[in-house]
Parts: sequence; structure tokens; C-alpha cells
Amino acid sequence: MNPQKISATAHPLATLPASHTQAGFTLVEIMVGLVIGMLVSIVIVQVLSTFDAQKNTTTGTADAQTNGSIALFSMGRDIQQAGFALLPVTDSPLECTTITFGGTGITSISPITIVNGDESANLSASDSITIRYGTSPSGGIPTRITAAPVINDVPVQTNFGCASQDVSLIINGSTCAISRVSALTGTTTVTLDNTTAAISGANLACLGAWNTVTYAINNGNLERNGQASMSEIVNLQAQYGLSAAGLPGSDPNFNQVTQWVNAKNLADWVVAVDGASTGVDWGSNMTLASRNRIKAIRMAVVARSPKMEPTAVTTACNSLTAPQPTGLCAWAGSDSSPAPAIDLSAGDPNWLRYRYRVFDTIIPLRNVIWSKDTL
Repeated sequence: MNPQKISATAHPLATLPASHTQAGFTLVEIMVGLVIGMLVSIVIVQVLSTFDAQKNTTTGTADAQTNGSIALFSMGRDIQQAGFALLPVTDSPLECTTITFGGTGITSISPITIVNGDESANLSASDSITIRYGTSPSGGIPTRITAAPVINDVPVQTNFGCASQDVSLIINGSTCAISRVSALTGTTTVTLDNTTAAISGANLACLGAWNTVTYAINNGNLERNGQASMSEIVNLQAQYGLSAAGLPGSDPNFNQVTQWVNAKNLADWVVAVDGASTGVDWGSNMTLASRNRIKAIRMAVVARSPKMEPTAVTTACNSLTAPQPTGLCAWAGSDSSPAPAIDLSAGDPNWLRYRYRVFDTIIPLRNVIWSKDTL
């Protein structure tokens, strides 16, 4: 027997390579792999975090752009109707110095009213705008009262354009009265709930339903008559556009806006040293002549991105009169017509850490402008 063959048979692994006897990783290899994996994970997380922050900033800015545009459009649609159905006849409704409102619940026929915001009320000094207009399909065309009323039945030349439950306006020179139509009889009689000022020769106009719409900011929402209509709208600023004082209605420039002013209330009134008031009150004590100088309004809507940035990304407006202001500004004002200030600090101490978009526009009060020959 060959001894070499016996030895090979007795040890079959002796001829295999040494590497086939090893399996798995060493501890050093495992630690190196973990470190590399952790580094890759950190890089991925940082990239995703940066991308997500940029995405939120971009989408937030886009949301602010959309919200601001829709808010401005919605308000403009109502403002364009301001004063509708108050037609410019010889005795214009806008010349009424004495108005009886009866039991209609109506308190004013002024086409538009701006109320300055109050920082102390945590409203971020945001203004509110109230618009008033009728819905008459005939546009409020007046008809002549032909005789004294018989109880509540008012004889008129024609009751065309009137409908039951319409708000009616009786105009007798500068004395006016508001009532409601309760019924129509034939084509020449209108039955009113109240016949105050309904004398022969006066005008009667049916205004349809009388709308009073108020836009205001509340808790970061634009509200229409107390109902939220658009979110992330944090400020509203508005000014009256005025024609020059004392111009006759026949002047071709009578409807030209020569100045922009903020609304004022008595608390903001300037008093001279001798105790006499200076300037013109454009607030709640505005005179009729002053009100009829309002031919347009200019307003700015401030929309905010919902994402709060880690550091300040916005600055306050540096000037209300500079031709090219920087920061969060309503628009470029002038020395004679300063722009309104946008102050968000009262509502949110972190307001500088948000991004904003400001949308401003000028809206002519066309129903007032058409009345220029009678005002």
C-alpha cells in the first residue's frame, strides 16, 4: 500500500485553500461600515431638510400670492358697486342732509366708509371698509309722487322698477326718508310701510335690497360681514381719493383725484393751540360736502406665508413719503399724500420672521363719479 495515498485520504482538507476556512466581517470592518452609513444618512437628512424648507417657502409664497389676489378681487367686486341705485338726478340721494330711516334697520346710505384700525384692540392697526349699494334691476330710476298719500298708498307716475319688499328712498330736496315697499297696486300706486316725506312733487326710488358689506381683518383672516372669506390676510389699509374742494359740478376736473387721505376719527383729530380744529375730519364727523369729494379709494391687502422662518426675513417700511420705499410698505406715498403705515407688531411679536406679499389697487367709485353734475 502506498503511504502517500493513505495520508491524502486521511486528511481531505489539507489540499483546500486557506481562505475557504474563513466567514463574516471583522469588528473593524463593521465599525467602518457603520460610520460610512451614518455619514451618508446625515448628508441625506440635511439635503432633504434643506429641500423641504425651500419647498415650504416656495409653496407658502405661492399661497400668499393666491390668497392676496383673491382677497383683492373679492373686495374690488363689492367696492365697484358702492352707491349703486343712488342715481344722479336733480335732487340726488347723495345730497340728502336729513334722512329718516324708519324701521328698516338701515343706518347710512354713504357709498363707502373707511374706519382706521386700532392697535390697542390687537387688530394690528388694520382698517375696515364698509360698502353700501342697492340691487334694483332698474338702477333706482326715480319716479315722481303725483299726490299726497292715502294712508300708506303713494300715487306715483309709474311703479315700474319697484317690487314688494324693496327698500324705497323718498327724496324731497335735501330731506330724504327710507321705507320699504309692502305692495304694488296697478301701475301707479306704491304702498309703503312709512310715508315720511312722501309729498306731491317729491321723487321716489326703489333701491331693491340694500346691502351693507364690511371687510375687516380678524385673527389673520379677511372677514366679510363677520364671516371668514380668506385666510392668512393679516392687514388691510385704505385711503380716500379726493377731488379738490369747492369745484363746481360743471368743472371738467371735478372728478380728478388730487389727494389721498386716511380716515380719521375724533380721537385722531388735530387741535391747534387756540383750540380750533385743523384740517378736515375724514372720520365719523365728515361733512356731506367732504364725503361727496370722495371719488375713489386706494387699498392694500397684506397676505402672509404661513411658514415662520428661523430668522427675520422682513423689515419694516422705511418711509411713507419716499418715491421708492423699502420694506413692508403699502405703496409709495408723497409729502402731500403719505402712504398708510403697515404695523403688524401689535398682533405678533414674531411678525418679522414671516414673508409677505402686498397687493394694492385704486378703485374709482363709478356710481359717485356719474353723479358729478348734481353734487
